[in-house]
Amino acid sequence: PVPTISWRKVNGHNPSKARLRKSQAVLEIPNVQLEDSGMYECKAENSRGRNVFRGQLQVYTYPHWVEKLNDTQLDSGDQLRWECKATGKPRPTYRWLKNGVPLWSQSRIEMINGVLMIHSVNLSDAGMYQCLAENKYGTIYASAELKILASAPTFPLNQMRKTIIVTKGQEVVIECKPQASPKPTITWKKGDKVLRENKR
Repeated sequence: PVPTISWRKVNGHNPSKARLRKSQAVLEIPNVQLEDSGMYECKAENSRGRNVFRGQLQVYTYPHWVEKLNDTQLDSGDQLRWECKATGKPRPTYRWLKNGVPLWSQSRIEMINGVLMIHSVNLSDAGMYQCLAENKYGTIYASAELKILASAPTFPLNQMRKTIIVTKGQEVVIECKPQASPKPTITWKKGDKVLRENKR
């Protein structure tokens, strides 16, 4: 006799969008997604017995960005840490370019699983960077610019007052706030003598 056919997803529920056609002999899953992957079982039975067939559905996807890069400005001597993150199946691998040329690990440059770290950046590190995420179905790109700030100390916006008048016995605060990159070291002198910290 004609068998009765049923379908089930092993270790899960049949996708709600799934359709059965041709007397339930055909299982259709429109717009397949990653979560639809898994083992499917077709069972056919009649009065003479039953038989079961199992098949594995594997879903592969193009890489898709979860986390991209942002343009960054750093002081000379700072550390750069950029992370680009993508999903996809098979899991994407990552490569980095600087100004269109492949970037390689060096003493200051590390690249691990989509993370780029440059220790103690300098002017030579400035430029356009690209992260590539790729699997066998495609490649996607994310770009960002790294600017390195480097300037000698200046006091254009924070000039110190030439004269400060205070009452004897009161506290006085004198601020030294130069603009500089990288952050400058600051020393104080009274006349020609270097000031040392003490109780006061």
